[in-house]
Order: sequence, then structure tokens, then C-alpha cells
Amino acid sequence: MYKNDKVIRRYSEPFKLKILAELSTGKHTKSELCKLYSIAPTTVNEWIKKYNRKDLMNTRVKVETKDEISRIKALQKENEQLKKLLLKKDLDAMVLDSYLEVAAEDLGYKSVADLKKKLSTKP
Repeated sequence: MYKNDKVIRRYSEPFKLKILAELSTGKHTKSELCKLYSIAPTTVNEWIKKYNRKDLMNTRVKVETKDEISRIKALQKENEQLKKLLLKKDLDAMVLDSYLEVAAEDLGYKSVADLKKKLSTKP
């Protein structure tokens, strides 16, 4: 066998179900089963998804203190306020641009760029 030759493994349906059954009993962890049967953890995850056994997927539990929760809420509130301020600033800039366009048109310029060019060349 050469270095670059890959071994392709095909697992039977009963074998897959056996692995999932062993995992669900809690007798072995996923990593233990993978080592025991030489199976990649991603393969077991695919079987879990295939057989719709979401109860066997790893779950994360996030534990936070009251201080952390209040800090997160304060930061979320500040974030919302900053978004509103940024939106207001963008709207103000759009209004000013519109005023410049109207002023340039009233003064007889083809565009705002022409008006700005004329103003920058004045002594």
C-alpha cells in the first residue's frame, strides 16, 4: 500500500445505529466510541444528523453572573443608541447633500462638483 492511497470505509446501517445506541446509553462518550471503532467524530456527527438524533449532539450551557447579564444589557442598550446616532448623522449628511444640490442648481451650476470647484478657486 502506498502513502497516498486512501482507505474508504463504508459503514452498514445497523453498525451506525449500534454506535448511536451506545452513545445514547451514556456508556461511552463520543470521543471514546470514535477511538474504540476508529471513526472520525465528524462521521458520527453526520450520522446523528442523518438519523435526526439531535439529543446526542453536544450542547453548550452558558453560565453568567447577574453582573455579566446587566453589563451585556447595558452594552446592548448603548449599541442601540449608537446605531440611532449614526443613522441620524447619515440622514443629516444626506439632507446637507440635498441642500448643496439645490443650491448648485439655483446658482446655475451643472453639479455640486462644479460649485465646489468654483468655491475652491476663489481667493
